[in-house]
Amino acid sequence: MAQNDFDPARFATAFKEFMEAVSSAAEAPRSPLLERIQAHLGTNSTDLPVVAEEYDSFDHPNLQTALDAYLKESGHRADLIGIGTDNKRFMQFGLSDLLSWGGQSGRPALNEGPVDYINFHLAGDTILPCVQLGLYLVQDGEIHLVVLVAGATDHGPQQKLRVEVLGGRPEEGQAFLAALTAGMQRLNVYRGRCISLSPGQFGPGRQTLIAFHTLPEVARADVILPDGVLERIERQTVVFADNVDRLRAAGQSLKRGMLLYGPPGVGKTLTVQYLIGRMPGRTVLLTTGLGLGFLKPVVQLARSLTPAMVVLEDVDLIAEERGMPFGHAGPLLFELLNEMDGLQDDRDVIFVLTTNRPEILEPALAARPGRVDLAVELPLPDLTGRRRLLELYARDLDLRDVDLDSVAQRIDGSTPAYIKELLRKAAVLAASESGPMVVTGAHLETALAELDEGGRLAQRLLGFRTDEPGSDPMDPRGLGGRSMSTGFPASRTVRAHRGTAG
Repeated sequence: MAQNDFDPARFATAFKEFMEAVSSAAEAPRSPLLERIQAHLGTNSTDLPVVAEEYDSFDHPNLQTALDAYLKESGHRADLIGIGTDNKRFMQFGLSDLLSWGGQSGRPALNEGPVDYINFHLAGDTILPCVQLGLYLVQDGEIHLVVLVAGATDHGPQQKLRVEVLGGRPEEGQAFLAALTAGMQRLNVYRGRCISLSPGQFGPGRQTLIAFHTLPEVARADVILPDGVLERIERQTVVFADNVDRLRAAGQSLKRGMLLYGPPGVGKTLTVQYLIGRMPGRTVLLTTGLGLGFLKPVVQLARSLTPAMVVLEDVDLIAEERGMPFGHAGPLLFELLNEMDGLQDDRDVIFVLTTNRPEILEPALAARPGRVDLAVELPLPDLTGRRRLLELYARDLDLRDVDLDSVAQRIDGSTPAYIKELLRKAAVLAASESGPMVVTGAHLETALAELDEGGRLAQRLLGFRTDEPGSDPMDPRGLGGRSMSTGFPASRTVRAHRGTAG
């Protein structure tokens, strides 16, 4: 062939015509999944509207519960099918993508596959399997819907739970989502439970997780406080809750706040546990540590799950007075104030704040009604209180040759936590000996000595307080006013940390 007979342009045109002829002669790729969707809808699905809604990841069990309840209603029918494709857990696709997927070359095939589930652990060791990725083909009378459920994942870009609905008209999808959202509110699995929010441990998005808590039952007799203190706390919480309907009818605001303050170990947490047990059916949101960074979702949950109680432990971590030297008050303080103010007056929400350092709290916490309306000090127990605490923590022990009155006098300045640990150590010593488990005065003497050997920091953590030099574990001037030989406190004036809420 002569070189002049080869024309690249003519060859390119001929090759293009050849490829087009081959393509037109080939069968279009089939998508069984797409064909099933179109058969369910009875029409070409590519022109139908898609309506979507996103939810927080912790609402997944509420969505599943509401969806199951919706499908159990008479007249509602649904088939649940899975999506089969490569690397689907690392992809983010919606109904529009699925409908346009079939027929396009170069994409992995989409077929029916297994439904993906994820287990959520609820209260009482209940496990609820929730659809992580699946399609519901729903029939509601003459209405045919396709519902995609795609759960949040730490393995990809999707950090929200998403529901997409395809129907003949946009209002059909909107009506379905409205019914679903109403069911989620009505059947909320967190209502009336004791829960806490925390960030997830894995993935770049660190999804918010909710943990259920089972708290020990605390009887009123187990909360030993000075006369009248527990009654004041109950009026602000239990008594108020019992009269909510009457107060609402009288036009009174139902949101309220209370601050419990005092040294470590005086019973702030125990008092809160007692209050939780006295108000069954009230949703309790425990917030401490990293959970303090979730104030907005915490209050939103409280608002939607009323009656509710929000417990903010060690609130001084985020509510230090503005302008203090080396202070760290920041956005979380303003968020706390805004969320407390943002509640409507008819919302039955109790804020319970605890702190060991009331003197550094931001005064604005008590500047408006509905924030901190009551500040209650839980002081160190007096002699009578120490005697009652010794009886309380020794009630299941066999005591012999023990003078509780004498012990109560000798542990002046101690907290309930210290007294509880004292009896526990004495019980451990008794259990380590052969024969019947009997706690004697000698066991108590040894337990006191061991507590003293733990050092000033251990005593401070357990709640010992003194005004004498060396009471601070970092004070080089002494050893907290205690004798190293006996482990008993020397005579002194006990100081309970005092302050105001603002």
